[in-house]
Amino acid sequence: MAVPVVAGVLGLLIGSFLNVVVHRVPAGESVVRPPSRCPGCGAEIRARHNIPVLGWLLLRGRCADCGERIGVRYPLVELGTGILFAALALRFADRPWTLPAYLYFAAIGLALALIDFDCRRLPNVIVLPAYPVLAVLLTASAWDRQDWWSLARAGIGGAALFAFYLALLLLYPAGMGAGDVRLAGLIGGVLAFLSWTAFFLGSFGGFLLGAVAGVVVIAARRGDRKTALPFGPFMIVAALIAIFVAEPVARAYLRLTGLG
Repeated sequence: MAVPVVAGVLGLLIGSFLNVVVHRVPAGESVVRPPSRCPGCGAEIRARHNIPVLGWLLLRGRCADCGERIGVRYPLVELGTGILFAALALRFADRPWTLPAYLYFAAIGLALALIDFDCRRLPNVIVLPAYPVLAVLLTASAWDRQDWWSLARAGIGGAALFAFYLALLLLYPAGMGAGDVRLAGLIGGVLAFLSWTAFFLGSFGGFLLGAVAGVVVIAARRGDRKTALPFGPFMIVAALIAIFVAEPVARAYLRLTGLG
């Protein structure tokens, strides 16, 4: 259990950094300088108050200098990232060389989902560098397992989903953004590396989640059929779900069909 605990602590720290990324990247600001500051009074956050989750609890959700309320999303992002990292460590307990790729994907996925939710954008500065980074990490995993078909499958899946989303963009520009197309290539590759089951569940699960959200928005009278919802978060959530459930779903299907 040591690896999941370490991954969980790492996730808490990464989650704190993701809060900075989500706030600064859309504004075109550096994520390194200046140090974290209160958005109200501009006072620098003290080191003892910058501890993930605990710092927010100690401050009771308010700035130590001006008393302005600090949103609950900050500790939730930190805690959620920690839990997700620990869960991924358990998921890939038998594949330690595979774990870094999916921790990286989870981190950028959370950042992109929150930015898209806030700003209706999927910044290239996050999406584009992820292609070479994930290519290197997935290649290391394939080399460790001597499973080069998984790497080839990732390339095929990434290209296929990118092409599918590009076709949707060209056919119906109002319903799809270029950022969604670029993100689709990443998601297709990461999921296809695991299996075709993960690829199909995660790739098209986003459409199902988006449809459900649309129904909820209409039912709650918060919009109508023309209300635009950011699609990136649904793509990312569906992909993360598929990473965990694809193998059980595949085994269940084989049992039901008598093939397993």
